[in-house]
Amino acid sequence: MKKFAFLSLFAMSAFAAEWTGYISDSGCGAKHNDGSERSMKCVSGCVKGKGAAPVFVVGDKVYKIDDASKSKVMDHLGHKVTVNGKLSGETVSIDSVAMAN
Repeated sequence: MKKFAFLSLFAMSAFAAEWTGYISDSGCGAKHNDGSERSMKCVSGCVKGKGAAPVFVVGDKVYKIDDASKSKVMDHLGHKVTVNGKLSGETVSIDSVAMAN
């Protein structure tokens, strides 16, 4: 129930907030939400090598990252991160991103 409430709050928010999740790629989405070395290599290869878009994954929900924010996540491909930003529909606008514990 706690997870559902968190995701519901995340989905409805249109104001600045903070979330913790993983940076993945649009091709693999939630498949790489574990922060493993294997996931980091795959996400990096898909984004940098194949041109897939980076995405933000919270649980099993995949959110697009707006174009202006994509450069902010490039050093965090495959990592567990905490982002501060705004959610508009299915797209996150990221103000800041940092490694999460």
